[in-house]
Amino acid sequence: MDDTRRGKVGFVLSGGGSRGAYEAGIIQYLRTDLAKRLGRHVPIDIVTGTSVGAINAAFLASTMEDPAAQCRRLIDAWRALRIEELIGLGARDLWRATTQLFGREPPPPTPGSFRYGGLLDTSGLERFVIKNIPWSGIERNLKSGALHAMSVSATHIATGHTVVFVSAAGPVPTGWSKDPFVRHQAARIGPRHVLASAAIPLLFPSVKVGDAFYTDGGLRQNTPMSPAIRLGADKMLMVSLRHVDEVAPRQPTVPDGFPRPLFLVGKALNALMLDHTDYDLDRMKRVNAILEAGTAAFGAGFVDVMNASLVKLRGAPIRPIAAMHIRPSADIGVLASDFVKSGKLLVSSPVTRRLIERMAAGESGRENDFLSYLLFDGNWASELIELGHRDAAAKEEELARFFTA
Repeated sequence: MDDTRRGKVGFVLSGGGSRGAYEAGIIQYLRTDLAKRLGRHVPIDIVTGTSVGAINAAFLASTMEDPAAQCRRLIDAWRALRIEELIGLGARDLWRATTQLFGREPPPPTPGSFRYGGLLDTSGLERFVIKNIPWSGIERNLKSGALHAMSVSATHIATGHTVVFVSAAGPVPTGWSKDPFVRHQAARIGPRHVLASAAIPLLFPSVKVGDAFYTDGGLRQNTPMSPAIRLGADKMLMVSLRHVDEVAPRQPTVPDGFPRPLFLVGKALNALMLDHTDYDLDRMKRVNAILEAGTAAFGAGFVDVMNASLVKLRGAPIRPIAAMHIRPSADIGVLASDFVKSGKLLVSSPVTRRLIERMAAGESGRENDFLSYLLFDGNWASELIELGHRDAAAKEEELARFFTA
C-alpha cells in the first residue's frame, strides 16, 4: 500500500525484565505466519519501548531493513540466554547484596564507568545487549526510511521525572507534552539509553546518560503509548506483559502461611510496573468517538477547528487513532513457578541452580512473580516466545485487518 495512504504504524513494547521474551514471540508471528498470510511483511514505522521493551525496540529499530532475518536473530538471541552469564548470583554477589541492604555504601564507580549501585551485578547482561544489537543500524534505517522514529523511556533519578529519549528521521516534534513530569530529549539512541530504561530499581545499577543517572522507565511509563502518538503513529499495536483474566478474574494467590519477603518483593515489582494500558485505551476510544460524532454533526472541518484551540491548551492536536492490544493469556508468575519446578533451567553451576530454587521456594508454592522478572534463561525464554506466538495467532483475523485496513 502507498505509504502516503496507509498512515504510520506504531509498535509499543512494555517493560517486565525477562518477561520480554513474550514480545519476541509476537514479533515472530508477525514476521512469519502473518507475513505468509498477507503475502508481505507488515510495516512498522515507529517503535517505542520501556525497560526490556526498550531492548526489543532497539533491536527492531536496528534491523528494520531486513524483516525476515530480524525475527530469526531476535529469537536466537533470547534462546541463547544463560542467567549465570548475565547476572551475578554467586556467593560473593549475595554477600555484597546483603551488606548493601543493611546500609553499606556501594563502592564508587571506577573511572569511565557509567553505572552505579544495584544489588545485582548485571555487567554480563550489559555486554550481551551491547554485543547483540547492531547499534549503527538505528541511524542507518532512519536515514534510509526503513524506520520513521523510535523512543525509549527512562526515569531521571534526581527528579523522578520520565525522560523520553527520541531518535527520528526528521525534527523531533516540539510541544511534546504539558505534563510537568514528562519531557523528551532528542538523542542518538545507544546502549546507555536502553540500559538506563531497563535498570530494574534497586536490583540493577542505575545508568549514567550525560551528566545524570537514570533507572527503569517503567516506574512512570511502562507502556509508552504517548511517545508513539507524539511521533506520528496513526495506528498502534501494543504489547503488555501482565495477564488479566477478563472473563473471571481469579482471586489473588495467598502464599503458604504468612506472606514471605520475596513474595512481597514480587508484588512490589508488579505494582511498580503497573500497566495503565486498559485505561489509556479506553480514553483513546472515547476521543475517537468524540471526533467521529463531531465530524458527523458539524462536517469534515470539525477536527481542524477544534485543534486550533486544543494545540494552545495541550501542546498538540488530537486525531483518531486505531489501536490493538495483545497481552499474555496466562499468568507469567504461575508459569515461572512451574518452570523452576520442571528442572529445565540452563544452569551449569549447582550453586546458582540451588539459589534459584531456594528463591522460588521462598516466594510462593504457586507463583513466582519476582523470579519471572529475572529468569534470563533460554528455555524460559522459549516458553514465553511460544506463548506470545500462540496469543498473536489467536488474534490473526484482527491483526490481518489491522495491517490491511
